[in-house]
Parts: sequence; C-alpha cells; structure tokens
Amino acid sequence: MPPRLSLFIALAAALPAASAAPLPPVPESPQSDIVYTLHDQKIADPYRWLEGSAAPELGHPDPALDRRVREWSLAQNARTQAFFDAQPGRAALDARLRSLFRPDSVSVPLIRGSREFVSRRSGDDSNAVLFVRDTPTGAERELLNLNRTHPDGRTSLARTTPSLEGELVAFATFKSGDENTTLRVLNAADGTLLPDIITGKAAVAGWLPGGRAFIYSKLRDIRNPHSREIRLHRLGEDPSRDRLICAQHESGPFATTGGPFAELDSEGRWLILGYHKGWGVNDLRVCDFPHWLATGELRGPVIAENAHAAYSGVIRGDTLFLRTTEGALNGRLFKINLRDASRDKWSEIIPPQPDRSIANVSLAKDFIAVSWNENALTRLELRDFEGAIVRDLPQPGVGVAWLTTDEKSNIAHLSFSSLNEPQSTYRVDLTSGERSLYFRPAQPVSPADYEVKQLFYKSKDGTRVPLFVAHKKGIRLDGARPTILWGYGGFSVSQRPWFNSAIIPWLDAGGVYAVAGLRGGSEYGEAWHRDGMLEKKQNVFDDFIAAAEFLIAEKYTSPAHLGVKGGSNGGLLTGAVLTQRPDLFSAVNVGVPLLDMLRYQHFLMARVWVPEYGDPAREADFRWLSAYSPYHNIRRGVKYPATLIEAGENDTRVHPLHARKMAARLQAETAGDPLTRPILLRVDFDSGHGAGKSFDMRVRDTADNLLFFARHLGLRFPEETKGKS
Repeated sequence: MPPRLSLFIALAAALPAASAAPLPPVPESPQSDIVYTLHDQKIADPYRWLEGSAAPELGHPDPALDRRVREWSLAQNARTQAFFDAQPGRAALDARLRSLFRPDSVSVPLIRGSREFVSRRSGDDSNAVLFVRDTPTGAERELLNLNRTHPDGRTSLARTTPSLEGELVAFATFKSGDENTTLRVLNAADGTLLPDIITGKAAVAGWLPGGRAFIYSKLRDIRNPHSREIRLHRLGEDPSRDRLICAQHESGPFATTGGPFAELDSEGRWLILGYHKGWGVNDLRVCDFPHWLATGELRGPVIAENAHAAYSGVIRGDTLFLRTTEGALNGRLFKINLRDASRDKWSEIIPPQPDRSIANVSLAKDFIAVSWNENALTRLELRDFEGAIVRDLPQPGVGVAWLTTDEKSNIAHLSFSSLNEPQSTYRVDLTSGERSLYFRPAQPVSPADYEVKQLFYKSKDGTRVPLFVAHKKGIRLDGARPTILWGYGGFSVSQRPWFNSAIIPWLDAGGVYAVAGLRGGSEYGEAWHRDGMLEKKQNVFDDFIAAAEFLIAEKYTSPAHLGVKGGSNGGLLTGAVLTQRPDLFSAVNVGVPLLDMLRYQHFLMARVWVPEYGDPAREADFRWLSAYSPYHNIRRGVKYPATLIEAGENDTRVHPLHARKMAARLQAETAGDPLTRPILLRVDFDSGHGAGKSFDMRVRDTADNLLFFARHLGLRFPEETKGKS
C-alpha cells in the first residue's frame, strides 16, 4: 500500500463519530498517459488502471493491480465516511428511518392445490418470511425464514415458486448482492430440504403437473452472462445431466443479447419459448411440450421471428392471448388457436389505442385483466375472452396500481401505492367489482399530511413530459425549497408515483421530492421508449434538465437548493446532466452507474444493453455516445456541484469501475472547493447493484443519501424526530 494511502486510512478511521473536523484530503489518484484511438479520434483514459483486472487488454488477472484498486477504494470510502460522520442529526434520522422501514409488508396470497402461500416481512427483518396455510381455514405456519438461518442479512431470498399442487416449493437465494441465485427445493408439509441444488443464476420457469420436475433457466458458465440455457430438472437427478431445451446462441449477432426465456403453462401442455434480441424486441414460439418430452423435438407454431417488436403471451387451454407491439407501438392483443396458428387465423381482440398503451395482460377464470399506461398513471380494465369491455376497476386514488389474478378464480388482488400512501392491497371480486381491504401497513405516516400533484412541462423540443411532485401540505413555495429530483429514462421502465418511505423525513423537514417521467421509459408506450434510446438518448437528458428548469420557474426551488438522484441507467442520467449543466444543481447522487460509454460494452453483461445505447465500435454510434459519455465530458476548471457516486463491489450488472474512474477524474478536474463541493465515492464491498441489502444497510444508505442532500441543499433534520426507536 502506498504510504500516503496507509496514513490516510489510519487517520480517517481514527475520526470520532459526528466529528466536525474538516473533510480529509482527496486520496491520491495517479494518472496514466493512456490514449487510444477510436474512429480516428484520440481519447485520453488517464484512470484506466482503476478498471483493475477487468480491463480486457490485460488478458489475465493482475492481483497486485487489484490490491492497489481496492486500497484506493477503501481510502475513498474512509473519506466519504468522514463526511457522513460529521453531519448533524444522524441518530434521530436513523431512528425515524427505522420506524418507517419496520412496518409489516405482506404479499398477495398464492393458492396452489389446497395450500395458500404468503410472504411477510416485519420489524428489522432483512428478508420476507414464507408462510403456508394447509387448508383454507387452517392455521398459518412459518415455512422458510432466512432471517433465522442467515442472521447477518447478507443472504437474500430472490423468489419462491410453489409447485402446482402445493406440495413443494422451489426457492432461489443469493449472497452479498451478487444476484447469482442458487435454487433449492423444500417440502411444504414440514419444511425439509430436498438434496437438489442448482447454481448459476438459476430461476424456475414453471413446474410440471405432478410436482416431480420443473423447467428452469441458468447460466452455463457463471462468468459468462451470455450463456443462458433452458433445461428440465427432475427431482433427485444430477443437475449436470438435466435435459437441454434451448440455449443462447454462441456466435452471431444475438450471442450477446438477452437470450432465451421460457414459461410452461399450468397444464404442462404448451411451453412458450422466446429469445430477446434487443430491448423491446424478441422472437416467440409455442412448443408442444409432451411431444418434446417424448422425442426431444421442439414442435409447435412460430409466432414471431426476426420482427422488430415485442411479443408475450398467456395461455388458456389451446388458446394463446398474444400481446405485441407489432404494427402498434402502444400494443395490441390477439387471440390465437395454437392448433391452427397460421397468421391469417389470428383474431385481434384489443386493437391499439391512441391515448394509452398496454402494460400487462393476465387471466382470471372468466375475464382478461388489462393494465394500461395512461398519462403515466394506471388504468385497470376487465374484458371478456373476445375482447369486449366488461368494466373498469376503479383505484383508491391517484397513484400506481397493479392487479394479481388467478386463472382459476374470479377473486383478484389489487395493490395500490402513491408518493404519500404506502402500498395497500385490496381483495376484488371481479364478477361484481366489489373491493375490500386485504392489507394496509401500519406506517407512521398520514397521507393527509402531504400533497401529491401530477404536473406537465415542456422539454427542449416541445415534448410534453409528466412530473409528479410531493411536499408537506401548507409549506410556502418560495423558490428556495430543498428539492430532490429523481429520474431514470430508459429500458421502457416507467417512473411513477410509488410510495417510498425513504423520502418521508425529507418531506417532513420541509423538502420537496419530484419524479420525472422521462422519455426512454414506457409512460406513453414503446414510442416513448424509442424516443429516448440510441441516437435519441440526448432527449432523456434534455427532459431531465427541463424538469429542473420547470421546478425553478414554478418557484419550488433554485439551483442552490436543487439536487438530482438516479441509479443504474438513472446513474448515467445524473452523470450526464452533471457534466452538461453543472450550474443547475448543487448536489448530485450517481448510483451504481454507467459512465464510461466508450468502453462500457466490455464489462460484465453490458453487451446486452447495446440495443439500447449503441456500440461505440460503430462510428455512427460512437458519435452520439462520445457526445454525452459522462467520464469523457468532464472539463477542467468547471465548478461541479457536490457529488456522491456509489457502487457495489459485487455488482454483476454494472461494473464499479465506472464509479471509480468518474470519481477520480471529477476530483482531479473540478474547480469547486473540496470542502463545500466535495466529490465523494463509496464502493460498498458487501453489496451489488442494489438488491439484497440487509435492513441495517438500507437504513445506513438512506440516511447517508438524505444527509448528503440536506448538507448541500440547505435542509436541516431535527435532532429529535417522531418514531424514534
């Protein structure tokens, strides 16, 4: 370890909690003279060494280099922790967050055979606990509790999948946020584990009737994210001999896209097989599963192949209800007889709608349930099996709703959430439309204390963009309210007014929280997504900048009191607006981000995202990527706002090298005062892309984020808060 780093870590570790000492100096970040050429352009990469052994040019692991990178990261962490330790109000904020995070959450009940399964999380539990009821009137009993078997909270429960008869439960776990799930199976009668273990980011795609086998997907090679396979596992057999159904292409243009996916219908008759060829683009076929079991031949109708559209479906008997964006970017629904699925026999039962897009389709006993995106909000509708409208399903308020149906029942569960209202679940009789409360968490929050508004603003090119704003009722909007603006803008992911208990202390202290529905998401269907990808990615940044300008113009806040926050693709967003408009913000949070967009495709699973962002190896793509790549657009002498960059060392999606390189370059180039506008980096060695954090880690990270924004936007949390534990 370099002497300066050793001394710095020792000094930082000795800082007392809540110290008011000045922020320690920035750790030394040596620059290299690496310059490479891409499409006749010379590109400096002075912090290439912070890629460690991940750099493809190395061709082999370099333990000494990796130790150097780790020591540098630890030094950055120590400096960042010193900043957080010096902020006032930490104990009271921690107590308030614990009270907000503790209320119970309960999943929608799942009935399989005579058994009912439900997951509950309560108190300080890091994982939900799976409970089972053996009969409709029987007592509920605990079946799977990782909080007991793994009390450190670093092992996470990803998913539970009961067999069709309810006799067995497959469950997947992963460790320290790496998302590399391992599948196990337990007996629902007594909780005993079966010997079957399947590793390799494994996930169940459907149980066979009888409960002695299931379809699953996994990576053939855990080091290769583009090696996904679909296999059949029979209980008690060696997983290494499981029959292969299909696999990701090993070469060609689709070898590094999302690859294969599968779903088996509840009767074990039809197997849906798809292949992701881009974001919002896939092939789809339906296979006669008993025929495959008998012969190994995948026989059945090809629904779509080499079409630039998305296809998904649900099956009842021999009928496929196909949702697609083919010829309709807002989506349409076809009814297809799988025994005669020629295209001229398809029946369109829900045509595309100009003012809303189909978000989801599911089946109940007598109904098709359709969830629509309409003006960035949810509309729920019931139709019969010929597509005729039966009724709308009203929601409890303005927010986000989703419906969970059971194909054998007309009883469904409607879940609803808003920025000021925790997720509540209602039991709905689809036949009558009657609704009754199933579960509402006992949150220490009164929705009536807060105001939530949906607003609209115009982006740079005149596009109308939705914006949700929340604040405490009665506060004066004087143009100086500390405000956090959240955005994402990519991969057809909608940003809607979900309840987020982490923002309640911010609102209680007089702050404003805003969520922008940027292009790149699915707020207005696939057209909205495509207007924020590839060569149109700058639209996303323009939309976000326009949201900030709107909040300032409408007297919510000012640049001195405005901060922005985003994670993953949203981290790319905040990194980009940081470099494009550093004058517009006083604090920027860049979470688990992509930031070096000229090399991103070399690391982990990033080639999957080439259809969304483009490939810098292609000259046309290079032009737009280099124009906004945050790491390459840092300018010496600019006073950048205070910035907190966060990464997870175990991230299997976005490599932490992006955060490391960006932090080093910003620290070297900014003209801002390192005490009043610090560039901070935290690399969490116990987490990944965000999933799988323990209860205590969630409290810590949330408090740190809020304290960072409070310090730089002029908000002060009270030393004592209600809900103290």
